[in-house]
Amino acid sequence: MPRKDPGDTLLASNKKAFHNYTVLERFEAGIHLSGTEVKSCRARAIQLQDGYVYVKGSRIILANVHIAQYEFGNIFNHNAKQERALLLHKREILKLSHWLNTKGGTIVPLRFYLKNGLVKVEIAYCQGKTHADQREDLRKKESDREIRRALKK
Repeated sequence: MPRKDPGDTLLASNKKAFHNYTVLERFEAGIHLSGTEVKSCRARAIQLQDGYVYVKGSRIILANVHIAQYEFGNIFNHNAKQERALLLHKREILKLSHWLNTKGGTIVPLRFYLKNGLVKVEIAYCQGKTHADQREDLRKKESDREIRRALKK
């Protein structure tokens, strides 16, 4: 499950990522946003379901994340589906690019949150789950739920 620090304000989370992927390692990244994008993020107008991260040269790019246009914006409003640069340390970028080239996993955004007034993205290096793994997880959740119900009675 996503970690939560006491000072963080959750803006959006990608619950489907935990269903489709096994999370191996998480990273906190800053994100390069314009003013209207920040206002839309604060209004929680973010969709992460189809988002992914890729390496382009020496940069990490967040793609296919929908940040809705700001309702009160003007002609300088942003494009909702544009690619956005993530801000990571060089050693983290090298680590992620090495993993993508050798291990065959993927990097997905898990959640957007505010930390000290700045918008942050939690990304994770993940391996895809098979349908059998997904079904096994659902069975495990259901049995845990039944056990909790039985203990309450």
